Amino acid sequence: MCEMMTIAAALAFTALFIAGKRSGRPGKAVFTTMLMFWGAALMWSVDCIANKMDGEALFDISREDTVLGFIIIGAGLLVYAALAIRDRVTGLR
Repeated sequence: MCEMMTIAAALAFTALFIAGKRSGRPGKAVFTTMLMFWGAALMWSVDCIANKMDGEALFDISREDTVLGFIIIGAGLLVYAALAIRDRVTGLR
């Protein structure tokens, strides 16, 4: 479940980055968070493939994995908030 959640977050931040780039003001916080979520999605993809090769299910749809997904999304959003605040305070774009 955390794999699907990180892919969804990566796609959402990619859409935000593209929309910001088209409007002429791409945010560094959005870009950094997008890369973080794509990195997490890649990491979880490798883990899912390794689990499948070991004979387990491709996706783990358990309560623990869902909680882990929410923790990953929450941590990514906290990092995004910190970066966005830093960019506003320092005037970076």
